[in-house]
Amino acid sequence: MHGDRATGVGLLAVLYGVSGLLCAVGALWPMSRQSPVALLGVLAVVGLGASALLWLRRADLSDRAVHAALAVVSLLVGALAWQSASAAGVVGLGPAMVAVGVFTGHFLRARAARAHVLLLLAASTAGAIAAPPTDFTSPWVTTVTTVVILSEAQLRISAQLRHAAGTDPLTGVANRRLWEAEAARSLSHARRTGEPLTVAVLDLDDFKAVNDVDGHSAGDDLLRSLAHAWNRELRGADLLGRHGGDEFVLCLPGTDGDSTDELIARLRASHPAAWSVGTATAGPHDSLDDVLRRADEELYRAKRTRTR
Repeated sequence: MHGDRATGVGLLAVLYGVSGLLCAVGALWPMSRQSPVALLGVLAVVGLGASALLWLRRADLSDRAVHAALAVVSLLVGALAWQSASAAGVVGLGPAMVAVGVFTGHFLRARAARAHVLLLLAASTAGAIAAPPTDFTSPWVTTVTTVVILSEAQLRISAQLRHAAGTDPLTGVANRRLWEAEAARSLSHARRTGEPLTVAVLDLDDFKAVNDVDGHSAGDDLLRSLAHAWNRELRGADLLGRHGGDEFVLCLPGTDGDSTDELIARLRASHPAAWSVGTATAGPHDSLDDVLRRADEELYRAKRTRTR
């Protein structure tokens, strides 16, 4: 799940709550004698109850539970379409479908978002086909098309915004915010699986002299070329980030001390610039701050040794 989990699950709770309230209104004041009052009453209870549960668990709800909650919404929309007494009732589900599609596009990864939209459209269309009304084909096609277009647009816009928010504009690597978030997730995974994880802090030597003698544009060019050279040597799972100024950080999942030494040697051979490095392999109870602090301490020991 992308973004702040509490915000995403909180919005899902609001979606459930609003849907529950609308179902309650429909059950208490039915629009016609054919309205599925019993189903609306059940859905009102389910919606309001799920809303309260999601809100209370918004900070620690697992990804699996979020996916299950979204799947239930799609199935409930299908049930409402199936029990609709009029074409207006079927097509009137469009706003709820759009809300689900936009939510998935913003908060889920592309594959998961598209899978949920496909489930939503399959369930709602199956329910609409099984419903008594038959004169809604044209507006239903419009509704389905709208859901697909808005969901895909939200997915692409959100991806572009996340990329811009998490990328260092000079070097193109992860910025500090994104790197720390992804490294923390990798560290949590390493704790669960028992796999090693190593963090490296890399700092250029005499970078100030490059800026003073050759100008800041030369310094910028050096940072860009160095980041590009390093990235060519890294695996897909490794994450390079710019921590600020001329300091970079590496998160190396599944990598112990010996493997890190081999990688550092390849990084040194990839570019002629001089730089110092400190590394630390995470222990079973380490936080990301703990690992970074130890890597920083080793970095400054290496700096002091170099200047003697």
